[in-house]
Amino acid sequence: MREKELRLALICYGGISLAVYMHGITLELWKLAHASRAFHDGDPPSNGSEGVYHRLLARIEEESGVRLRVLLDIVAGASAGGINGVFLAHAVATGQPLAPLTQMWLDAADVDVLIDTASRPFSRASRLWATPIAWWAAGRPGGSVERTVEIDRQAEVRAKLTSFVRARWFRPPFSGEGFTRLLLDAFDLMMAAPAGPPLLPPGQPLDLFVTVTDFHGHPQRLRLHSPEEATETEHRLTIAFRDAGGARRGLASVPDLVFAARATASFPGAFPPFSVGELDAVLAARGQPWPARDAFLARTLPRHAAVGAVDRAVLIDGSVLVNAPFRPAIDALRDRPARREVDRRFIYIDPRPGSANERPAGDPALPGFFATLLGALSNIPREQPIRDNLEAIEARSGRIRRTRKIIEAIRPEVETAIEDLFGYTLFLDRPTPARLAAWRAKAQGAAAKAAGFAYASYGHLKLSNVVESAATLLSEIAAPGPPSPDAVRAAIWRHVRALGLTEPGALSAGGAIAPAVRFFRAHDVSFRIRRLRGVLNMLSPLEGTGECDPAAIQAVRDALYASLALYTERQRPEFLGAAMATAAARVLAEPGVALDALAEARGLKEVDERADAAVAASIGSLPRAARRATLLAYLGFPFYDIATLALLEDQGEQEFEAVKVDRISPDDATAIRGGGAAATLKGIQFGNFGAFFSRAYRENDYLWGRLHGADRLISIVVSALPDGATLPPGVVAALKREAFRAILAEERDRLTAVPDLFEALSREVG
Repeated sequence: MREKELRLALICYGGISLAVYMHGITLELWKLAHASRAFHDGDPPSNGSEGVYHRLLARIEEESGVRLRVLLDIVAGASAGGINGVFLAHAVATGQPLAPLTQMWLDAADVDVLIDTASRPFSRASRLWATPIAWWAAGRPGGSVERTVEIDRQAEVRAKLTSFVRARWFRPPFSGEGFTRLLLDAFDLMMAAPAGPPLLPPGQPLDLFVTVTDFHGHPQRLRLHSPEEATETEHRLTIAFRDAGGARRGLASVPDLVFAARATASFPGAFPPFSVGELDAVLAARGQPWPARDAFLARTLPRHAAVGAVDRAVLIDGSVLVNAPFRPAIDALRDRPARREVDRRFIYIDPRPGSANERPAGDPALPGFFATLLGALSNIPREQPIRDNLEAIEARSGRIRRTRKIIEAIRPEVETAIEDLFGYTLFLDRPTPARLAAWRAKAQGAAAKAAGFAYASYGHLKLSNVVESAATLLSEIAAPGPPSPDAVRAAIWRHVRALGLTEPGALSAGGAIAPAVRFFRAHDVSFRIRRLRGVLNMLSPLEGTGECDPAAIQAVRDALYASLALYTERQRPEFLGAAMATAAARVLAEPGVALDALAEARGLKEVDERADAAVAASIGSLPRAARRATLLAYLGFPFYDIATLALLEDQGEQEFEAVKVDRISPDDATAIRGGGAAATLKGIQFGNFGAFFSRAYRENDYLWGRLHGADRLISIVVSALPDGATLPPGVVAALKREAFRAILAEERDRLTAVPDLFEALSREVG
């Protein structure tokens, strides 16, 4: 059975009260990941939409011969999306359920709960002076409530809007400490519910990124020609968490996660800015500890910690400057483990596509004073399109596609060169680990000579990549107190120059001098990773010929992925351990000692021997022609690498698959009802604050979130089928109907404020 992973990187936008809608979508994502884990562990399917996802995976295996596993291993979010991302990632890492949060969202995401007691209107005077404003906002004929709210909900919305408007002005109406307590309560609810195993397999890391805005900013140094250095103020912050996939799974302590969730959702004007003191006070009142507080703050706010000012940091909503945090998710593709074929998707949740500032077509009116001010200060920055992010993803995917085309174009010449080098020997058909090692060395030397002057540029590029990778890794793991990456890089280059590796002729048309060869053998992990991925890429064409037993091809694929995992894990800091962290701390004074310790910790020579043994053993069951083709790809890799390394830029240590981007939004989920957000969501009213004013609105948006999530996720999973494979006509539509009916049945008794919606949806689903 051919195995494949559908790896999801989730990007959650901000959306204010549409957070409730996003909770419905993330709940379906959790159910899909949970169903996938159960399917692969041989557990029986659950009820509800989770059971439908289980049956979908089984049907895909039955029809296509592909055993698909769905993994959610990267999550990035801002503002309301940041909160949902934190909860979802925590649930994936720990196996705790996400469903207990639903009732909290429905009950607590309300102005009457969120409003700060200090901002409530107490006196008759406050009621009197604010009454005209409240009447204008809530009750005037033709006003927003009358125009946009159903008749049977207008009284509820008017009452809450009146109280909201009459609250004390010139201070945020919602309580920061109250919000922090709600977040802590939410984690308590998750921990109190029965937990299952984590939703990721052992060794598979999970990365979480949450964007925050540093209100006062922190200094960032820039290198210039003249003057040599300048300073600018940086306001963007990204709080990163990682579950390395070890025996003890989990992203961080609960206070750490609450810090990130509260800070990213400090919506300007609604919530007060967040500070460390707020969380300290709430935890102290609850008698709840904050493990490793100082270490977390030093990592999260390094500039503030360096000057002893973490308590004075003022943090506001992450979507002010970075509402679509694609960049950290893209960077997280580095050093991902590889055990089987991967289909990488970036999925982003956009609850309201399009600009909130759009005017009707042909309307020439200029925006007024307040509309212009609000747009410049808030709406326009947070609603910048993601074109730049998508172009970066497409550029990466384009480089990968071009690299593969170049390899295919030069393959005949490379195979001829390898055959000329070794001849049609019996030994080439009967590889052993020792022979493979000798053949690899011989092919490496032949490739260097054949490359001529091109080898010098290739060799120096390889050297730079190895130094950069080592500098990044050593600066990250050094303890105590990580040194500056720039200082580590400079120290390693001093050592490299002392070895003579940068001297003229060290990396030349004749190949590399002996010290350079030893350096690459000790440290160049990326070359080994690229080599195995290159061989993996040629297995699918072999499979497509029909001349090989699919089981034999799968055995080779399994052996290559197992070997690849040995190399990729040696790129991860958590693999190296505490002893290596101590050695890394000496890198500035003794870079050679630190590099020797790194080489010993990785043990690449032993891994090379294991990889050679796995390749030699696995290809033995292939037919002669396929066995030779696999060996030619393995031994010919140095030729391909010299031709393509410059194209890859920093992709050598990343997943080597073109990334596809999928969106989940009301505009895309049309299996039940078209018309987008306007036809389905209620929280879009009052500048996306609408769901804070009505429980019926929250129930409506949460239910649509689940339905839209199921609709899009089934489509995304089906799109991971191999080229040419399809499900029988009508299967996908039938599975979607099953999922919709299951969600309606599950939620009907809980969502009592929207009975008419259930009746309408039952008719529309059929």
